[in-house]
Amino acid sequence: MVGEIPRIVGEAELPLHEGRAPSWLYSRMKALGREIIVTIVREFGRREFLLRVSDPFWFQSLGCVLGYDWHSSGVTTVLTAVIREVLDEEDIGIVACGGKGKRSLETPNEILRKADRLSMSDSKAFELVRVSRLTAKVDNAALQDGHSIYHHAMLFSEDGDWAVVQQGMNPVRRTARRYHWVSHELRDFLNDPHSGIIAQSREEVLNLAAGESEENRRASLDLIAEGSSRLRRLVEEVSSGPLSPYMGEGRFLRMPRRIDWRAVEEANQLGLRNYEDLLLVRGIGPSLLRALSLIAEVIYGAPASRRDPARYSFAFGGKDGVPFPVRTGLMDRAIEVLRSGVIQSNLPDQEKESAMRRLARITGLLNDGEASPGEDRKG
Repeated sequence: MVGEIPRIVGEAELPLHEGRAPSWLYSRMKALGREIIVTIVREFGRREFLLRVSDPFWFQSLGCVLGYDWHSSGVTTVLTAVIREVLDEEDIGIVACGGKGKRSLETPNEILRKADRLSMSDSKAFELVRVSRLTAKVDNAALQDGHSIYHHAMLFSEDGDWAVVQQGMNPVRRTARRYHWVSHELRDFLNDPHSGIIAQSREEVLNLAAGESEENRRASLDLIAEGSSRLRRLVEEVSSGPLSPYMGEGRFLRMPRRIDWRAVEEANQLGLRNYEDLLLVRGIGPSLLRALSLIAEVIYGAPASRRDPARYSFAFGGKDGVPFPVRTGLMDRAIEVLRSGVIQSNLPDQEKESAMRRLARITGLLNDGEASPGEDRKG
């Protein structure tokens, strides 16, 4: 429901592939996708479909079944566009908003329009807008992993359940990292919400969405409450010399060069209740959050997490070519939902056979340990 707090179900890091899907492939994906999506909603329900979309393995597998490359960042933008168009054309009680680039900026207005189409109350519609903004801010600013969000899509049902799929880009490393959220079984946005994150490698990051960053977040709020004048002095003090004596070598040490002081003033005047309120202030971005976090650590001794929440590989094996163990129960469930969607659909027999062959290839890769999401592992 809208009132439930979201859960980040997973994240996928993939090679960055430029370009667009050819029109013939997109049309085919949409035709196949329509039958599979409608069948899954009919057979398993709206909530189950949103839960499946929030599973990065299932999402990637659906793209593969529809004919897209298994190991490609392009599946995110193409598949969400397919899903959005199918849901726009089918009256099944689920809609999708947002997309890539400029389209993602229109997500709030699109949410309000489509919530009205589903006869949702204004309060629920505005809460969905808040969730859309907050999920984007968490992955773009609170979790600083080197990937900037450029694609944001939100799906929600007339029941109030929702899912978010968004993707960030690292143009230097030429990788894209995908983040999945779902409004089910999570207590809050910030205390280590990731339950199944997928990436090719782990990096040292600034993870202000981790449970162990809670004290750092509280100190950051205190710094905002003290006002911009004192914060300016602390920024100068912390920037004036080497930080290694305070924090140790090899840590996330760089103070941002630019800080939006108008955003600091606005946040100070708002009387923030919590860190989520801070994230939602216009102008509050990665640079200011990093500066606050660094000062909180140096001045107040409240360290932030540097742990990359990525836990297993979506690539063909791990970074060293050795595949991680497969979580067979979850993978089997994901495959079974897709298989049922294909079999129970109204697709022609030839199309069903082609889709089942592509699904069998995914299963074969898993059995061979080549494309294996592995076991949940923190740290």
